[in-house]
Amino acid sequence: MAKLKICGLTCEADVAAVNEVKPDFAGFVIEVPGRRRSVTPEQVKVLVKGLNEETLPIGVFVDAPPELPISLLRDGTLWAAQLHGNEDEDYIEKIQNMTGKPVIKAFSIKTPEDVKRALRSPADYILLDQGAGGTGEIFDWDLVPPVKRPFFLAGGLAPENLRTAIAKLHPWAVDISSSLETDGKKDPAKIRQLSKMLKQINTLEAYKKEREADY
Repeated sequence: MAKLKICGLTCEADVAAVNEVKPDFAGFVIEVPGRRRSVTPEQVKVLVKGLNEETLPIGVFVDAPPELPISLLRDGTLWAAQLHGNEDEDYIEKIQNMTGKPVIKAFSIKTPEDVKRALRSPADYILLDQGAGGTGEIFDWDLVPPVKRPFFLAGGLAPENLRTAIAKLHPWAVDISSSLETDGKKDPAKIRQLSKMLKQINTLEAYKKEREADY
């Protein structure tokens, strides 16, 4: 049963669209220069207040001073911090120790060694991606062996490849952003379509497991 994270929310309209389908997680890119989806901590606090209670807010950071994610985790704005930069193990463990909240570490997967490095991370969850995030491009899924620890799968996921991605890699959660947009803005119709598709895929995967258990 793959969980759903919709990332890159920037405004109240995005939050309203997400509230329609109630994904497991909503992602906010926080103070990342040069990213069009970047928002300020003050904006995040306002947007999260409008988020339905069933969807957990995740802050996406790139080499931010650790005090930034720590403050937003401590005050209850965020459920988890997702790190997309060069944050090392000390950085990760500092956030964990000072907040008691989950840390998700993103890894760019280009070689088998990248996967091994991700699996060694002390983060609570790992995220496997094509690059810096939000590029809409997939990576070579054949590089990923069966993974026992829970991981987020990102990078170019869309209705056209979602079924294949889940069947092949069995991610704990899928992280989707650019394919849910039209003209650079979150599209409620695309969000509804993908959410419905994921529920159908999860139902089918659960049925397959039940059949396998019967034999």
